[in-house]
Amino acid sequence: MDKNTGIYGKSALLEELLDYQGGAIVSKELLKKESGTVTMFAFDQGQGLSEHTAPFDALVNIVDGEAQVKIAGELFILKKGEVIIMPANKPHSVQAEKQFKMLLTLIKASD
Repeated sequence: MDKNTGIYGKSALLEELLDYQGGAIVSKELLKKESGTVTMFAFDQGQGLSEHTAPFDALVNIVDGEAQVKIAGELFILKKGEVIIMPANKPHSVQAEKQFKMLLTLIKASD
């Protein structure tokens, strides 16, 4: 799957990998391995992911705009260039008060 992203072995600007789509969340998986995934997301204003948990750590890198990230009840406002790790098994959510793009890297725990 990774070789079909159009950037395998090539350079690219993260901001340009996805366009915003009105009233939607757009995603593109850039890399998928047994150990984890790297996915680009573009959230239109007002869109979000409701609170959930995941069994692995997730690194969020804001590529464009501003995001509201809530982890275990604590709210973080992240702007372009900022990163945060959402720890495994902690409830978290993501909300777009303004449009934003993020690169999400999920790392699965080794057994």
